[in-house]
Amino acid sequence: MFHRVGKSAYKANLNNTITLDNYFKNPHKKFKTIHVAGTNGKGSVSHLIASILQDAGYKTGLFTSPHLKDFRERIKVNGLMITEEEVAEFIDNNIQIIKEVNPSFFELTTIMAFEYFKNCKVDIAVIETGLGGRLDCTNIIKPVLSIITNISWDHNDILGNTLEKIAIEKAGIIKKNTPVILGEFQKNISHVFNNKANELKSELIWADKTFSVKKSIQTPDTMQMFRIKHKKEQVLNGLKTPLLGEYQKKNTATVLASVEKLKNIGFIINDKNIYKGFKNVINNTTLKGRWQILSNNPLVICDIGHNVGGIKQNVTQLNKLKYEMLHIVFGMVADKDFKKILKLLPKNAIYYFTKANIPRAKNEIELQQDAKIYRLLGKTYSTVTKAYNAALKSAKQSDIVFVGGSAFVVAEVL
Repeated sequence: MFHRVGKSAYKANLNNTITLDNYFKNPHKKFKTIHVAGTNGKGSVSHLIASILQDAGYKTGLFTSPHLKDFRERIKVNGLMITEEEVAEFIDNNIQIIKEVNPSFFELTTIMAFEYFKNCKVDIAVIETGLGGRLDCTNIIKPVLSIITNISWDHNDILGNTLEKIAIEKAGIIKKNTPVILGEFQKNISHVFNNKANELKSELIWADKTFSVKKSIQTPDTMQMFRIKHKKEQVLNGLKTPLLGEYQKKNTATVLASVEKLKNIGFIINDKNIYKGFKNVINNTTLKGRWQILSNNPLVICDIGHNVGGIKQNVTQLNKLKYEMLHIVFGMVADKDFKKILKLLPKNAIYYFTKANIPRAKNEIELQQDAKIYRLLGKTYSTVTKAYNAALKSAKQSDIVFVGGSAFVVAEVL
């Protein structure tokens, strides 16, 4: 499993996926798809679009990764996870071909999702890439819309050691004559997407040049409400969501530009569907771990941001909160660029360095030693549970406890 052990589990080609897809008679061709790639935000964008499509009456598949508590979170139809029985039956019924092909965990999960969506007769499925885009095994689909949220530093050992190289990998999901939404205009790499879209005669739309989501407020019912402009006209007044991360402003622009294009190509979606899709995204899709408030007094927040872009957004939002002391339960996986990430973290906090229960986790004592270089101080804990309990025990009501650094640390707390 790539998510457990890292690069050694990654297969940089589509051979196994194509073999399995042919064996199952190309299930992905039996329903429409939307393909979502990007460094940060692709999970939130995928869930929000799926929630809106559900509310508009479309039977909607949703394929995302990683899971936080249950493997079945990866494969859902109208927000309901695939059943344990259906997972077991898929493996039992197809064990011969699985042994012959010997696919990776993600290759097998992807084909399981496509077969499940076909059997469920979904109208459309939102498909999130696992890693990169060009060589990601989801990239056999021919979507009605491609979405790339943004480009930041992540998986540099696989995708490339410059933002341009990472962008080229993500741009690999752009298909011929298929519209593509880019979440953020990033001047230094915009040529990568312009060139690819021109080459494939695909319309390219920059979401943040179409929709402006500059302001948000937290409402008394613990929702985030946005102020949105479409070009220069104010639209969707009072649009709100239970997703409280400030970074959801960027994701909102991407989702709205995507929905506008879906409407243009024939999907029947109205403003009411958008309002309800945003408001009910957690109920509709059971999205977890995005600036999720676990308790109050003290305020406990978790977020799965785990790369430079994600951590930067977390720290920006933490800096806007009022508290007496900040407690940070923190762990990372060993193959992240920890120097760039540690440099971003607040120094005026008490750290509880820990490691998730996966082989790929960075040792908590090594993490503590590396963090000292950046004047980040705290004790080490051999398990996430011990670190979390120690933080809760130390925190006063006027303090904040933040859990992050890795989706796997957040998963264990959840």
